[in-house]
Amino acid sequence: MPSSFGSALRVSVFGQSHSEAIGCVVEGLPSGLLVDMDALGRLMARRAPGQGPWATPRKEADLPRIVSGLNADGATCGAPLALVIENTNTRSGDYDELRRVPRPGHADLSAQLKWHGNQDVPGGGHFSGRLTAPLCAAGGIALQALATRGVRVRAHLAEVAGIRDEPFEALDNSPDARARLQRQMDRLEGRHGLPVIDDSAEGAMLAAIDEARRGLDSVGGVVECVATGLPAGMGSPMFDGLENSIARAAFGIPAVKGIEFGRGFGAARLRGSEDNDPYRLEGGRPVPSTNNAGGALGGLSTGAAVLFRLAVKPTSSIGRPQDSVDLVSGEPARLGVRGRHDPCIAPRAVPVAEAVCALALLDSWLAFPPEGAQFSLGEGRD
Repeated sequence: MPSSFGSALRVSVFGQSHSEAIGCVVEGLPSGLLVDMDALGRLMARRAPGQGPWATPRKEADLPRIVSGLNADGATCGAPLALVIENTNTRSGDYDELRRVPRPGHADLSAQLKWHGNQDVPGGGHFSGRLTAPLCAAGGIALQALATRGVRVRAHLAEVAGIRDEPFEALDNSPDARARLQRQMDRLEGRHGLPVIDDSAEGAMLAAIDEARRGLDSVGGVVECVATGLPAGMGSPMFDGLENSIARAAFGIPAVKGIEFGRGFGAARLRGSEDNDPYRLEGGRPVPSTNNAGGALGGLSTGAAVLFRLAVKPTSSIGRPQDSVDLVSGEPARLGVRGRHDPCIAPRAVPVAEAVCALALLDSWLAFPPEGAQFSLGEGRD
């Protein structure tokens, strides 16, 4: 069962939710990047469990230990980078019933039909959101590499239970709009609580999450992610396009059920004259005036901000009883899931969206760069 993605930058994830450890191997990182472990720890803390009423109470430090791929100075050395994260707070007994009664909305039954009982059940095994921890760690290193070239990646909780945050100012590519977008990204830096731009949205979102939790239920959400500072011409037509690479990585986040770029599905309700991004000259070069395309056309970056949104489904593991079947007796069954689960997955998916975006962007730049603009580390490399 391969759990890998990428072309020039290859990421392979290993482990299960309740195995001794989880981790990943990253091949193809540029050499000479001094990895900032403090910055990596801050990113991991944003994804970690047990941080608020919207998250599972499971406590895990989630501190990655890099076991290969760095030299004595702590910089990438060209060898594959391997990192490990210990699982220290597992309660496998909470999942005994799920060996015979699968959860609706989860991969329990699909895994049973594929592996006939040999799959690892506790915590969801390899299907668990726990596996986004090493994905986040790998993406954190990619974020640092991109930052040396002036690329910024940021995401926020655009919607929870129908309650919306202020959207990114990324559909307008005017200088004023780009400045407002940078201020929005600045506002999200170091923010505590839910990752929203508009403070007033947080209270309503928390209330909706708490209402679902008290009802032994869950709610979904939308994560919006943006990347700025990319050169035009990254990517490849058709199957290795920039959107393809981001989408493939994004669907590695277990709860993601949909993705759209720029105007996305809204473009289907527009006319061409409304959806097309007109060009203008800026500093003597042509640039799109608007960004309905979301920063990519024909699989190539346009130079405008890359903008996409992810649909994150409600947590499938809920205490509210639901219809299922007993796989041993062959009889109908009712299942109310026990254990520790997020009443809303979307807040913790925000840093993971940034991570997978960074991995996909760095991979595209390394594998399919604009002619004459191959990726190399910038001035911030050490």
